[in-house]
Amino acid sequence: MPATYGAMSRIADCWPPCEKRLGLRILNSTSYAKVTRNWSWSLPTAAALLLLVAFSHVVDGNAPWMLGIAAVLLVGTVFAAVHHAEVIAHRVGQPFGSILLAIAVTVIEVALIVSIMLSSAEYGSGVARDTVFASMMIALNGVVGLCLLAGGLRYHEQDFQVRGASGAFGVIGTLATLALILPNYTLAAPGPLYAPAQLVFVTTVSLALYGLFLFVQSIRHRDHFLDSGEGSEADQEYTLPGNYATILSAFLLVVTLGCVVLLAELLSSAVKVGVAVAGLPPAFIGVVIATLVLLPEGLSAFRAARANKLQTSLNLALGSALASIGLTIPSVSALSLLLGTPVALGLEAEHIVLLVLTLFAGTLTLATGRTTVLQGGVHLVIFGAFLTIEAVP
Repeated sequence: MPATYGAMSRIADCWPPCEKRLGLRILNSTSYAKVTRNWSWSLPTAAALLLLVAFSHVVDGNAPWMLGIAAVLLVGTVFAAVHHAEVIAHRVGQPFGSILLAIAVTVIEVALIVSIMLSSAEYGSGVARDTVFASMMIALNGVVGLCLLAGGLRYHEQDFQVRGASGAFGVIGTLATLALILPNYTLAAPGPLYAPAQLVFVTTVSLALYGLFLFVQSIRHRDHFLDSGEGSEADQEYTLPGNYATILSAFLLVVTLGCVVLLAELLSSAVKVGVAVAGLPPAFIGVVIATLVLLPEGLSAFRAARANKLQTSLNLALGSALASIGLTIPSVSALSLLLGTPVALGLEAEHIVLLVLTLFAGTLTLATGRTTVLQGGVHLVIFGAFLTIEAVP
């Protein structure tokens, strides 16, 4: 997803035109121009043209070939949106850069969730819960497990800062319990629902705690979240994006986010049909949405682990989970209160077991500041159990 200093350290880790040193990647004017001549503007442009054709009814927007192209462009447009948000984030600096990244990725996730909520009366109330839970399982087990395994195989042992990682994990555990477990045990509303007053409280404290974490990470204790060697004078050799690059990225960010929202609306019915045809339960839609949102972050985290920058990997993975629960839940809850539609937040019993197991294993993993392939294997096993339960409840 998107909201940590780790995210700031990899403007486009998946794309060659970016330069790097000591884990910090800042685009200069030449490399930025090279990027903007290619994928970061061409994919959103293609998406806008496709949407124009689809919504003007020149061709059937539900034709299989149209939906296939739309799905490919949706993935590419998500990458482009994250890229342009990061360019602006580098320009404005901390903590505003982290906040901007979080907002951009949250818009993407909420757009995908709302498109399903509005198009599915029988399942819409649970899609936010399923998506956030899937995001946590993918980030905390899939991404973390893969990074620890890849880094452990290459370097045997890797180091990270316990203070930063454990602080982020503590916030994740607290918000996950309040948002996804506690609703099952309240009495004011039947089922896995919060009463409006309770929903307001959870929304408020989620935003407040997330904001406090950003303050600690970006200002008060920024050094707790840095890989060894980051923040040195050598990092300053690269120039920040100029005014032209920043303005262009701001414009393209608005365009790409708009394309993501409209593509999500176009594909919402197709996603539900595809999941049903595959014989998967409706809750698997949350896995599809979470995978799409976390794809840029996951690839960057994996590359950082392979470069022996485990702290950056953990920043990305933990930051993705934290942004998903700290911003997406409040956003969906606010929409629920405004529209008067219920939103089911409480997890099923088997999902609570997996969440508790994840928090327990994560606490042990982050306790020592050193990891091996063993911790990676443990998290990947939990991730495999999650996928199995999601596909075969």
